[in-house]
Amino acid sequence: HEKYLSSPIRVAHLTDQHVGRVTPMKVQMAAIKLALAQNPDVVVLTGDFVCHSELYLEDLTELMKQIDRPAFAVLGNHDHWTNASAVKKALTAGGIEVLENAHTTIRIRNDELQLIGLDDAYTKHADIKKATNGMKKNVATLGLSHIAEEADHLWQKDVPMVLSGHTHGGQITVAGLHELILKKVVGHKYVHGLYGHLDRSKPQGAVYVSAGIGAAVMPLRMGENGKREVAI
Repeated sequence: HEKYLSSPIRVAHLTDQHVGRVTPMKVQMAAIKLALAQNPDVVVLTGDFVCHSELYLEDLTELMKQIDRPAFAVLGNHDHWTNASAVKKALTAGGIEVLENAHTTIRIRNDELQLIGLDDAYTKHADIKKATNGMKKNVATLGLSHIAEEADHLWQKDVPMVLSGHTHGGQITVAGLHELILKKVVGHKYVHGLYGHLDRSKPQGAVYVSAGIGAAVMPLRMGENGKREVAI
């Protein structure tokens, strides 16, 4: 019952754009351009498309229109804090398919790739059962979740690889304003990079947490952990 692709595929993973006044559009465009230059078969985006404002949704749509291949997204906590339906509308207008506790299958050359999209767990919108209900068996499957810790649950549902964001590589900029005041950021088990493994004889899977592109709350990304990232 192993789910192997007949040949490798290339996935471009972008996350945490936080489109708005804090992160310049030239940075956003450069990230998309860099991702597309790697000639990916599919582009996935794992949430936090805005900061706290709906004023830049047209910019978000313009940005998404640059992606000229199949692209799929899940929402993050900032999207729900701002206006989830408006963010989804802006993404859809830009040609992105938003997976809200849902899954879909695409064909890449001779293979099928199944994408499972989990809505944001930070704001309690994640529904693993709904997202995985009716999943195809024996098809290579990739999970998308803004919060990486949800990978623990997705692995149990036979989703071996999960892509996530949210942590900004461990930056304090992921905090809510109340957390900044308290000088306390909720701890994460998976902060940045690759965790787990793809040996399906073991009960675990793998999760990759990207540092993402934008900044929220404060306009800074400091030190080694603060580097922007396009993951391939």
